[in-house]
Amino acid sequence: MSSEIASTAPPEKDVPTEPESARAVARRQLNRAAAFVDIDPNVVERLADPKAVHEVTVPIERDDGTVETYTGYRAQHNSVRGPHKGGLRFHPGVSREECIGLAMWMTWKCAVMDLPFGGAKGGVVVDPKELSPDEKERLTRRFTEELRPVIGPNTDIPAPDMGTDAQTMAWIMDAYSMQEGETRPGVVTGKPPVVGGSYGRDEAPGRSVAIVARKALEYYDRPLGETTVAVQGFGSVGANAARLLDSWGADVVAVSDVNGAVYDPDGLDIETIPTHEEEPEAVTRQDGEVIDNEALLGLDVDLLAPCAVGNVITADNVDEVRADIVVEGANGPTTFEADAALAARDVPVLPDVLANAGGVTVSYFEWLQDINRRAWSLERVNEELDAEMEKAWAAVRDAYERTPEATWRDAAYIVALERLSEAHEARGLWP
Repeated sequence: MSSEIASTAPPEKDVPTEPESARAVARRQLNRAAAFVDIDPNVVERLADPKAVHEVTVPIERDDGTVETYTGYRAQHNSVRGPHKGGLRFHPGVSREECIGLAMWMTWKCAVMDLPFGGAKGGVVVDPKELSPDEKERLTRRFTEELRPVIGPNTDIPAPDMGTDAQTMAWIMDAYSMQEGETRPGVVTGKPPVVGGSYGRDEAPGRSVAIVARKALEYYDRPLGETTVAVQGFGSVGANAARLLDSWGADVVAVSDVNGAVYDPDGLDIETIPTHEEEPEAVTRQDGEVIDNEALLGLDVDLLAPCAVGNVITADNVDEVRADIVVEGANGPTTFEADAALAARDVPVLPDVLANAGGVTVSYFEWLQDINRRAWSLERVNEELDAEMEKAWAAVRDAYERTPEATWRDAAYIVALERLSEAHEARGLWP
């Protein structure tokens, strides 16, 4: 085990000056990691593009009787190791390029965790806050019908993401099952347990962020009880990560939501702060100094966990980041240029494809439970998740240690690419 932060300056010098799309970043990360791996260039070529991207029009009747149409996407990246898997988000920023990039990251994530899935991602271009509950249900059911030919328990399995939740997944399952003529709980994961969901699914991404944070601190010989932590985003990922780290003895000194952050250098009483789901936008009403989200990223803390949205650490603010270690809870929170800048400063960045992989891992557990029609207890789910995260951490750590110039992100991609390459070579290419 290393007792100091080793140099991780990247060999690549050609970095962009402006933040790129998720797809562009994912392709650059793929090409960078491929340079570290003895892999057939033809496999890299196949991984550079999605298998398919489905674009649909989703018309719904609003509560006032008018009809409005929305655009929806489902990007399916790779299925060499199993069915496509990935979230569905309802958000005004959803785009074709974003869905492709996020689907690529899902492919790496499933491979890093050694799950029998490939990557997918999708969503609808809509602000869910502008929809009534009935309108959101109608949108969900119609979107499901538009996607029904390309999703299914053995082909493509959606899950919750930004702007969607367990109820959304229940509507998808019901709409799909009604058209199929039988109950098919395995078509989605992240459902309520009463209709085939798994205990522990909501907490899983935050739990895995906390686990990886703890493993990183151990790796660099930093006592958890002497660690200060700032968490951007206090939704299901950030709140669960913060609460778990707090329970293990870390000092969580700052958390934030969309309105801003609350900061106390002596540590926050994390258990008393409502999550975004419990009480939306309540963070800045708590005891402590109120600062903005940008200021949170620049706090002088031992560990920073960006758990809100993508592209928050960029070329414009990376020099302000003073944390010793970054653990990514959101998908793609660090742009390519910012990632290179942090590596040049010897700041370890534990990547999203490892750190927040608890969500897809427990989704896999849920899928297994649906197939076998047998539910697991919360205790079993957490035990299985902890074991899978330990195995994934060990694989990435070993890749990091055997590849001197690799960053932690490179190491995760090395693990993923080796597994994907092996699968592609075993299956071959259909003529």
